[in-house]
Amino acid sequence: MKITFLGATQMVTGSNFLVEAAGKKFLVDCGMFQGREELEEENYNPFDYDPKEIDFMLLTHAHIDHSGRIPKLYNEGFRGPIYAQKATCDLCSIMLPDSGHIQEMEAEWKNKKRLRKGEETKPPLYTAEDAIKSQELFVPVKYDEIIQVDENIFVRFNDAGHMLGSSIIEVWTKEDGKETKTVFSGDIGNNDIPLLSSPTMIESCDYLVMESTYGSRLHMKNDEKAEIFLDVVSETIDNGGTVVIPSFAVGRTQEILYELEKIKEKKHDEEFNRKYKTLMKVPVYVDSPLAISATEIFKKNTDLFEDEIREKIEAGNNPLEFPGLKFTRTADESKALNESQEPSIIISASGMCDVGRIKHHLKHNIWNPKSTILFVGYQAPGTLGHSIVNGAKKVTIFGEEMAVNARIEYIEGYSGHADQEWLMNFVYSFISKPKHIFLVHGEDDSQTVLKNKILEGTGIGVSIPEYGETYEISDELKIVNKLKPRKARTLKQEVLSRLDKLDDEIKDMETIVRQDMDDTNLRDEDIFRINEKIKDLEKQILNVIEG
Repeated sequence: MKITFLGATQMVTGSNFLVEAAGKKFLVDCGMFQGREELEEENYNPFDYDPKEIDFMLLTHAHIDHSGRIPKLYNEGFRGPIYAQKATCDLCSIMLPDSGHIQEMEAEWKNKKRLRKGEETKPPLYTAEDAIKSQELFVPVKYDEIIQVDENIFVRFNDAGHMLGSSIIEVWTKEDGKETKTVFSGDIGNNDIPLLSSPTMIESCDYLVMESTYGSRLHMKNDEKAEIFLDVVSETIDNGGTVVIPSFAVGRTQEILYELEKIKEKKHDEEFNRKYKTLMKVPVYVDSPLAISATEIFKKNTDLFEDEIREKIEAGNNPLEFPGLKFTRTADESKALNESQEPSIIISASGMCDVGRIKHHLKHNIWNPKSTILFVGYQAPGTLGHSIVNGAKKVTIFGEEMAVNARIEYIEGYSGHADQEWLMNFVYSFISKPKHIFLVHGEDDSQTVLKNKILEGTGIGVSIPEYGETYEISDELKIVNKLKPRKARTLKQEVLSRLDKLDDEIKDMETIVRQDMDDTNLRDEDIFRINEKIKDLEKQILNVIEG
């Protein structure tokens, strides 16, 4: 048996693992790289295998960093079945076409820039139609059932508690009269996620491929995050501001809606009740067509909810609905939110602020000291969300530099990922311990800290694979192949790349500004504003030179 690690290696995105066993080749996940521009360009590179030769695929869950390149895989000839939990199939039916739509819009925007430079245009990574076509490959499965994929390969999907339909996958392969069991954790859920059941503990395996997103950190407990959420929201509303919550359209939005409903059931002191009444007075807008569709899928898969939630829904008390909750479907409805002076809560995708309607809401609120930008999910390096969370004083949104004057908060306890304590509990839960653990889906620090923790606590061997490494799993574990690295550049390479990019951007700016100057309808105040921005840019360039 061989496993080749082709994504989520010493980074959090792009999950993709090639397994060769029992005479078959199959994939576990085929996710999109997200973050820095050069990292996203990796999505356009050819796969390091022939998609036509892949026999089947196992999909852990619907998040785009695990499923996002499936339409590309389909376009390049893959026609095998994709086994996934039923709710994952349902969610992919809306998420992948939505991703295709985003690819089309991004390609259109980038091609306009290429045409101005005299460069050739490029097609999108895939289209919404491509994504719809790939749906024919999905095979829905249930949790806890052992499925025979091939004469010598059996799999079982277990609830990972990370999002609706997320799975920890057990894989049994028989070769040369010997059976090997490998477990792919996918993303392991935070143990106290509202709505969802806790992650399944697995009794035994020979080899474990495990995520490590928060391998060096501990989350705040559930009660704490609810209190902090209430404090942040009520203080912002008292100030007459708007709370903008960049949230992944699937999963986190539904959890926040439930958390808001859940708070009202608690008995607290007078100050708590005042804050709660403040919260309940304002409208809560879910501004994402995808989130609306996802909420409907949640309602159709209530069998996956924890018992308490399911009983409430069956009794007619749906925790995903409450007074004040409003869904905005059209672009005009979304724009109207930013024209209103009424304090409100706006939940909008994407969670890392790189695409979608959230960028418009940030543009209208991030400069306002009365407003709050409240983050509730992981922010990958290189994304706009990561810059804001990490203290950026200015950010660029739709080409316009804006001061970050709004209050910035990050409630990490809402993360869908297990923290260090629960990752270790997952390892400890094995009755028959793994012979070896491979850590994926984590940044360098998280992986190193977790590796040392596992070694100290269990003595189990741990590897942190690099991109393109192939491990042969037999009596002796060894690396048998290593592709040329295709991971993030060194800092020196990044600086030189940014200089080239800056040169192109300045040329673009010159073209656009000269076009503006030829516009006879340009107002004096517009010319003054452009002049001030160019002066500010000159100062920044001088600061770099002098430094």
